[in-house]
Amino acid sequence: MKKIFKYALFTAFAFIVTSCEKIKDFGDTNTSPDGTTIPNISALLTNVEAGGIGSFASNGTPAINGAQYAQYFTETQYPSTSLYALPQISFAGYYSGNLYDLQNIINLNQSKNMNNVATILQQYIFWVMTDSWGDIPYSEALKGIEKVTPKYDTQEQVYKGIISTLTATVSAFDNSPITGDIIYNGDVASWKRMANSLRMMAVIQLSKRYPNASDYAGTEFSKALTDAGGYITSNAQNFDINYEGSNYKSNWWSLYDGRKDYAESKTVTDLTGSLGDGRQNAFGGSSEVPGSTGTSNVGIPYGLDRTGATAFTDANTNWARVLRGDLRNTNGTVVMIGAADVALARAEAADRGWTSENLTSVYQGGIALSFEQWGIAAPSSGYLNQSNVAVSAAPGTGANIKNISVQRYLAAYPDGHKGWNVWRKSGFPALTPAPAATNSSKQIVRRFTYAPTEASTNGASLKEAISRIPGGVDSQDAKVWWDQ
Repeated sequence: MKKIFKYALFTAFAFIVTSCEKIKDFGDTNTSPDGTTIPNISALLTNVEAGGIGSFASNGTPAINGAQYAQYFTETQYPSTSLYALPQISFAGYYSGNLYDLQNIINLNQSKNMNNVATILQQYIFWVMTDSWGDIPYSEALKGIEKVTPKYDTQEQVYKGIISTLTATVSAFDNSPITGDIIYNGDVASWKRMANSLRMMAVIQLSKRYPNASDYAGTEFSKALTDAGGYITSNAQNFDINYEGSNYKSNWWSLYDGRKDYAESKTVTDLTGSLGDGRQNAFGGSSEVPGSTGTSNVGIPYGLDRTGATAFTDANTNWARVLRGDLRNTNGTVVMIGAADVALARAEAADRGWTSENLTSVYQGGIALSFEQWGIAAPSSGYLNQSNVAVSAAPGTGANIKNISVQRYLAAYPDGHKGWNVWRKSGFPALTPAPAATNSSKQIVRRFTYAPTEASTNGASLKEAISRIPGGVDSQDAKVWWDQ
């Protein structure tokens, strides 16, 4: 039965349509007079936003593993992921969870704008998923019993599907209500900006495959940049979750609610220290206690085994926790896409000659937005003009791409999905693999591998997907399509 229903989507709408005669035959014998047969789409949206979306940029597997591969974090007690243990991870829960709930909203079709918001959120989830695994079920996913063994679309197909879907959705908004929305409170203009920003973030990831301005990525980036719906330009417009702190607590608070498994890596503290970067006062806290304001720049050396990590924390009790304590309150914020992310993606696009925007202005503005996001005073001219930060006004010259990539990496912290994306695509900042790595190649993980259950539930489709991986092996060392 698990095989039959793994990707199947039995929405209330489908159930009512296919079962109405049998319900009439049995009368109300099996019907609870107090029950609800049709889901409340407002509640579905709230649940996805409050209980799911933020995890993709914080403590969910793609983000928390990505944070270790990007060396934002290292493990303190039971090192495994940071030593590159096989990331054989199932994505089934994403289909049966958040994607399922969002598809229910769409299938019930009670509000066009609710459908649009659900569609946009689905594309964000698919973006994170394909970046993590590569090829995934996309075009045939969430089709219910019509497609119980969906094909795995190539990553190229997934990316182009995400981008085209977002483009169409931005143009599809009308005046119908959006209820249950705790991200943008039902504001259509905000959702249009977010969708266009996600388009940019996705498109810039394709620069290896489409490097030229006239190629697919360059033209799609320009379309998103000039779309009448606009894009995120201020931190007030960020795609983020502000947790209310009671029923829904910040995922960053949850990080230290119990075991203290993660620390800010010395890779990051060394980088911020070398640049004199004030964001370190937000990035690292000296205590795991929520609300504490003590800071720390004592990052734990990345990739130590358990003996080494324990010895370090015992000798350095002020080791840097992930984020300062007051940024890990129960009512904290998780940023999925911020104004700084978008501005720095625009800077990279300008440097690649995809757009005619002023590179220096957009780039320095993006850095300033990142500092502002963390409540840090604006960067000084000295910071901006140092050789490891400054960009040449002439696109594509000097250390531009390195410095832009490093700033994108810092602006994405602590979202491991985005940080891992930046490093895999650009190679910056330069990272040294874990000294105690346990995988055979001793190299940093490039992708998740598929869970063993896929072979039994969707074997033929999985086999085809694996055949497309370089070398034909489901390997953590294989590069996803945009990374090749």
